[in-house]
Amino acid sequence: AAAARLGLPLADTFTDARVSGGRPLEQRPALLAALDALGGGDVLVVAKRDRLGRDVLNVAMLARLVERKGARILSAAGEGTEDDGPTSVLMRQIVDSFAEYERAIIRARTKAALAAKKARGERVGGIPFGFQVGADGRTLEPHAGEQRTLGVLRALRADGATLQAVADELNRQGLRTRSGAAWRHQYVRNLATAA
Repeated sequence: AAAARLGLPLADTFTDARVSGGRPLEQRPALLAALDALGGGDVLVVAKRDRLGRDVLNVAMLARLVERKGARILSAAGEGTEDDGPTSVLMRQIVDSFAEYERAIIRARTKAALAAKKARGERVGGIPFGFQVGADGRTLEPHAGEQRTLGVLRALRADGATLQAVADELNRQGLRTRSGAAWRHQYVRNLATAA
């Protein structure tokens, strides 16, 4: 809709699903692909400028890269991307600064909320594979099915099986990860390292 409103032909779309603008660039494959696809005269349209990132320095480097390719960035929300006049440049810098500030505020709120939860004696953090939260909502207790899987994993590793061989055997036995996915050597490595 933004491309049509701006009178731009839509060549392609790139979406980093469930990825925050606060993530490092190497964890944003669709953004990297979009940057790679840009050529001279192209326009990268983003929903909002903070979708590029929530770090002023990183966004500035992205903007410089796009500029060097002879392309430009337009925000569907406006935000000073219409031209390169002094007011637009200032507006972009303000928007980028507020995006970084918002990220810092979110982090501070999350940290405070977790500290408050911990102070009330509530559980915070992830639940390790092989365990589940007990009836009291705080303590961990063994999860029978996951403990069985860990037992098989540990026995195979003790016998010298490679990470991939362990994953293959867990899958052959019909054992699944907590999410129900098939085992991969990376998952096995994570558990073997944590054990």
